[in-house]
Amino acid sequence: MSEPTVTIVQAENLAWLRRQPAEPYQLVYVDPPFNTGSTQRLQRRRSTRDEEGTPGFGGRRYATTLLEERSFPDRFEDYVTFLRERVAACLRLLAPDASLFVHVDPRESHYVKVMLDELLGRDSFMNEIVWAYDYGGRARRRWSAKHDVILWYAVDPGNYRYDYDAIDRVPYMAPTLVSPEKAARGKTPTDVWWNTIVSPTGKERTGYPTQKPLAILERIVRVHSRPGDRVLDFFAGSGTTGEAAWRLGRSAVLVDENPEAVKVMRARLAAARPKVRRSRAR
Repeated sequence: MSEPTVTIVQAENLAWLRRQPAEPYQLVYVDPPFNTGSTQRLQRRRSTRDEEGTPGFGGRRYATTLLEERSFPDRFEDYVTFLRERVAACLRLLAPDASLFVHVDPRESHYVKVMLDELLGRDSFMNEIVWAYDYGGRARRRWSAKHDVILWYAVDPGNYRYDYDAIDRVPYMAPTLVSPEKAARGKTPTDVWWNTIVSPTGKERTGYPTQKPLAILERIVRVHSRPGDRVLDFFAGSGTTGEAAWRLGRSAVLVDENPEAVKVMRARLAAARPKVRRSRAR
């Protein structure tokens, strides 16, 4: 098996998708803009030990310096049409046993699911995965929104990759109700995934405003593809999909038109040290 590679492409994704030859990908994951109506900010910060700073990990104190801040609007007049065009363009790039994961905001997920049902067929819908986290402020006039939705579709609901043995295990909430052997082994997750967001001061943090945790992408890549497979993310953002794929022996193509995203991905993957290819839009 050849060494996995990560290819970074700076391009408008719809035009790029329409130009690609029909070379199949076994897994496509996309995390499109959430259409929040607000402005997303990209920040680069540096944290240093400082006894006068704010408390951090292990009881240590840190001072944080803002190095750079950029922003972009997260607002679309017709979000579903925007996303439909891009998903439709990627369908011919999917292998017969491929899976498509679309990561969206709960305010848009029901509209997006209806659109995906129309494009792939309702039988191709496999799961609505809820990624739940517990970080940040609390609302005082409604239940605090602390989850995202990840929709999983299989191109062929009778033939898709789902490696049960590759699933990471999580602790039982009531370990005394099962045998010691089961408690020690843990259980497989359900369609609700509890995982913290990327820590604002953690090593994983790139400063990209919509960065998703590596653990979430590693679970998807590990279970829904094989070593040597090709993975595509055409809303690549901070490059989490590429790092997860490379760590697990898969090759990835990452597409984003934002030059700041491409800059972040290159720096991130240079630190991880996969074989990275740079590609111009074609």
